[in-house]
Amino acid sequence: MPLVQMSELSQSEEDFQDPRDAQGLVDAQLLEAVEEGAASPRSSSSSVSSSYSAGAESLLQDARHLMMTDLVGFLLLKYRRKQLTTRAEMLSIFLREYQDHFPAVFSQASECMQLVFGVDVKEVDPRGHWYVLVPTLGLTCDGMLGDGQSMPKNGLLVMLLCMIHLEGERLPEEEVWGALSKMGLYAGMEHYIYGEPRELITKVWVQEGYLEYQQVANSDPAHYEFLWGPRAHAEISKLQVREYLLRVNRRGPSSFLVQVPALSEEAVSDEEEGA
Repeated sequence: MPLVQMSELSQSEEDFQDPRDAQGLVDAQLLEAVEEGAASPRSSSSSVSSSYSAGAESLLQDARHLMMTDLVGFLLLKYRRKQLTTRAEMLSIFLREYQDHFPAVFSQASECMQLVFGVDVKEVDPRGHWYVLVPTLGLTCDGMLGDGQSMPKNGLLVMLLCMIHLEGERLPEEEVWGALSKMGLYAGMEHYIYGEPRELITKVWVQEGYLEYQQVANSDPAHYEFLWGPRAHAEISKLQVREYLLRVNRRGPSSFLVQVPALSEEAVSDEEEGA
């Protein structure tokens, strides 16, 4: 899934009141037009036909991406409210008659929820297709820093814990910022999902016991490193981390260094009000 190319997840209040309105209708019309065109290209020229097919496929991918962003916004709302959801609910709200695309869109949305927000979408009732949203790796914090309103930040925490594990339990601070810069995260710069990252990783998660941030012994000038904190050791096993990394690796080498989607706090607030 091209997570690195995800653009916007913002939706208006009206979009979630009736998906047939505004962008929801545009998405449906776009998908319908693309599918009709892809099924019956009229040009007799092979070159024109090839170009048309390529363009139709691109438009179809765009339509699916828009559906995925809608679904991610909906799942974030459910996570905030600590509510379960069903396959039928997701289909009726976002995909309507385009149910054939649900497996692919749902898979992409679930991957985004896990990697970006640190939230797993788990099926708890296969017969009724009920799903629960829980923190990845069984973390006991919801990633919203206690206010219940900000977006979950556990995706970044899980990434750091996995990086520390892979580096032999100690991760130099320089390597952390090198990785975060590839995600568009920089010390001192406010981020719309993670806030100010230095504050988050050197203070908030240290105070919560998930990370330790300490000076490297005998370093002069001083260098710092990250280790797992006591809460991380208590809640997560190394086997869980290895299994998680195996799942991530199957998606491709760029899965960790995702470019986080542009979902604004205002957009999520609008979703909550419109639901």
